[in-house]
Amino acid sequence: MAFLGSAVRRVASAVRPPLSPLCRTRARSYSSTPTQEKSVPYETTLKQEDGVTSGPTKPLPRSADVVVIGGGSLGCQTVYHLAKMGLTNVVLLERDRLTAGTTWHTAGLLWQLRPSDVEVELLAHTRNVISKDLEEETGLHTGWIQNGGLFIASNKQRLDEYKRLMSLGKVYGIESHVLSPAETKDLYPLMNVDDLYGTLYVPKDGTMDPAGTCTTLSRAASARGAKVIENCPVTGITVRADDLGVKRVRAVETPHGTIETPCVVNCAGVWATKLGEMAGVRVPLVAMHHAYVVTERIEGIQNMPNVRDHDASVYLRLQGDALSVGGYEQNPIFWDEFAFIPNLEQTGIKSTVCGPESFTADHKPLMGEAPEVRGFFLGCGFNSAGMMLGGGCGRELAHWIIHGRPEKDMYGYDIRRFHNSLTDNKRWIRERSHESYAKNYSVVFPFDEPLASRNMRKDPFHQVLTEHGCVFQERHGWERPGWFNKDGPAPVKDYDYYGAYDSQKNVNYKYNELLGKEYTFDFPPHHDVIKSECLSCRHGVAVFDMSYFGKFYLTGPDAKKAADWLFTADVNKNPGSTVYTCMLNKRGGAEADLTVSRLEPGAAILPLAPESNGDAYYLAIGGGVAEHNWNHIRTVLQDQGFRCQLTDHSEDMGMISIQGPKSREVLQEVLDTDLSNESFPFSTHKVVNAAGHQVRAMRLSFVGELGWELHIPKDSCLPVYRAVMAAGAKHGIIDSGYRAIDSLSIEKGYRHWHADLRPDDTPLEAGLAFTCKLKSSIPFQGRDRLEKQKAEGLRRRIVCFTIDEKVPMFGLEAIFRNGVPVGHLRRSDYGFFIDKTIGYGYIRHPDGGVVSADFIRSGPQMGEKRKKNRNKHILVGERGGADFLSSLVWIVYDLYQRGAVLSLF
Repeated sequence: MAFLGSAVRRVASAVRPPLSPLCRTRARSYSSTPTQEKSVPYETTLKQEDGVTSGPTKPLPRSADVVVIGGGSLGCQTVYHLAKMGLTNVVLLERDRLTAGTTWHTAGLLWQLRPSDVEVELLAHTRNVISKDLEEETGLHTGWIQNGGLFIASNKQRLDEYKRLMSLGKVYGIESHVLSPAETKDLYPLMNVDDLYGTLYVPKDGTMDPAGTCTTLSRAASARGAKVIENCPVTGITVRADDLGVKRVRAVETPHGTIETPCVVNCAGVWATKLGEMAGVRVPLVAMHHAYVVTERIEGIQNMPNVRDHDASVYLRLQGDALSVGGYEQNPIFWDEFAFIPNLEQTGIKSTVCGPESFTADHKPLMGEAPEVRGFFLGCGFNSAGMMLGGGCGRELAHWIIHGRPEKDMYGYDIRRFHNSLTDNKRWIRERSHESYAKNYSVVFPFDEPLASRNMRKDPFHQVLTEHGCVFQERHGWERPGWFNKDGPAPVKDYDYYGAYDSQKNVNYKYNELLGKEYTFDFPPHHDVIKSECLSCRHGVAVFDMSYFGKFYLTGPDAKKAADWLFTADVNKNPGSTVYTCMLNKRGGAEADLTVSRLEPGAAILPLAPESNGDAYYLAIGGGVAEHNWNHIRTVLQDQGFRCQLTDHSEDMGMISIQGPKSREVLQEVLDTDLSNESFPFSTHKVVNAAGHQVRAMRLSFVGELGWELHIPKDSCLPVYRAVMAAGAKHGIIDSGYRAIDSLSIEKGYRHWHADLRPDDTPLEAGLAFTCKLKSSIPFQGRDRLEKQKAEGLRRRIVCFTIDEKVPMFGLEAIFRNGVPVGHLRRSDYGFFIDKTIGYGYIRHPDGGVVSADFIRSGPQMGEKRKKNRNKHILVGERGGADFLSSLVWIVYDLYQRGAVLSLF
């Protein structure tokens, strides 16, 4: 508990360290009354793995529409929201008593600001449920205390991060204030402010009572017809295959009877992995000890805000006239290392509390329908945030179950964000979960990368690109090129657990040193290196390794029907065509963007072409979301009953993209086909020979330049790459990475899925109406929603901005119109060709009305000087180029309180 020393220094004379650092089990109070002892149901639960002491509190029904397993925060919130949405034949099963798992020892803190717009919305819903809705519905008080929250900054970078949070908070009407050390002292007289750089104060943050909240949720759910049954452990889950061979949930088994059900929700916390095993579902989380201490009474502490000192990795929670003090260290104890629970020790600290908490590989929860079994949903792995995210996540999970998808963009929590090769890899789960725990309070920098469990998936170019100085990024387990260091190789090493557990810490670790130089909210030191990669592509030629892309084939008797239904664009053009398209959910939201190439029927020449006697399609999908896309397609095929085969050849092929005005000259020396516009037009593909090897060449671009992608069987990757580099040497060809792609693509207005295109965005809102076959009569999933939206008008719309000041933006910055927040930036990057920072954000009308073109362009009138100095930038490239005109300046953003001006593109 090294965090105790920091807590002692932060709150003057408030706490005394205990005599022993061991983890202790102890109850605590969750009210504003003086600290007192309390029974601990969890202690009994831990010691009785083989059963419970009495039977279920209610008779088990024979069947249910949904069975939620686990009576903690998520389980109670999910059953409450299911019942509130009208699904009342719902059962919650708890093996012991409500909150007896990880929920009882949670700190119960609710902070409204997070570096994610979706999480801010989730937290807002939780706050509304516990502070307002439940009391109105039941007449019961949940134990909510609005005592405020205070974030401590000990350096400029941390305060910059807080200002970014404050900027996003303005969009959602969250009151917050940046305070000086003196102002902080006035607010919190007991605080030692000698080493403070500043603080962020959020007056309406607060503290939740886990027991009071879960009890009230269960009563509200029961009043709507749901059944909450305690003392009923689950012993098995029945799974059977349907007529199409699809595995589906059929029943839940207990010692007291079986409940037939098509849907199970795994909210079992640290036991979620074991519950998943009962159904053949992988649940990639680990349990770790999480501890905090409760102080003796502190005079003058009453009504003080809760405190997070991120740099010291410690939090201080008000507990009546005392404090709970907890934190996160770099050497957490994995729960499987202990088979006992230490006894309580009381010292100068009133008590020490310890319990297991589940942690995941990216510090995000696990939610959604499991890929392995239909009807098996996850709601677990909340990384100590289950109470504060519970309300929002419970509502989204309920909507997911009832309607097939959540309302919000929950991809960051969706179990399908992880590739299937990783979710049962013990090394990956343990290392990445450790790192997520150890970095829980670290500054969230825009370009940070994990150090744990790297090199899990490497393409054929990995070694040669490493030798060329490639600084890799990790996506979906793949190592993909980020940028190229001119000072030589910077290989990624095995994980050293940051020196914990007697591990030898990596020394002379150039990759880690380069990452550290990116820990800034300013331009990184290698800004000019990325500039060089971008301008080489714009003016000459560059090679991008994009091998991590998902590469799927769609074949079978109903392949054409499936393609018509799945894809928004008409992909049934002549064989040899390639079409950029979206896939939608039932609400018209974009589940993916991808390219679909129609293939000639014929014999298989794998991996370049599948065997097909009819319609066949090649799908190329961004590698970071390939698992999500795979499961979306598979789910649609199952739900629609299409007789199709979806096959994955992602590991069998590499892919390089040769882009730039000189790309034709380079590739004409390598490929045995005419690359003229007449013979090889844009958006077409061919199987050709490259340096004696068969490849599939596609004339496409994601950077807005003349270029081709080469999809290459893995054994041919290096010979083809070397031939390209040799042919391009006289043209100044260079290797480039995804940092350059991000910059080049934003200049040309190309979307990035899960940034400026998400499942809660429609193609019409995202400026992608051209991908939708609305002028045809061909039905596709989500079409009805798009037609309705088109008829009614758009109530939000994506807009592109630039700023004149040479400062970076990263997304989440607030957008104001006439001083009123109307949205925030989703994505931002520096455009080196136009020499400006570019941002994309969705804006709304303050009164909820239609966002028209006139509304966008009719901002406040600026001075005549400004009007005369409008700049026009013309970017010529593939697809005819883009004509960018900065219009009336009407919006400002307040990151760092500089009032930088955003120009409308």
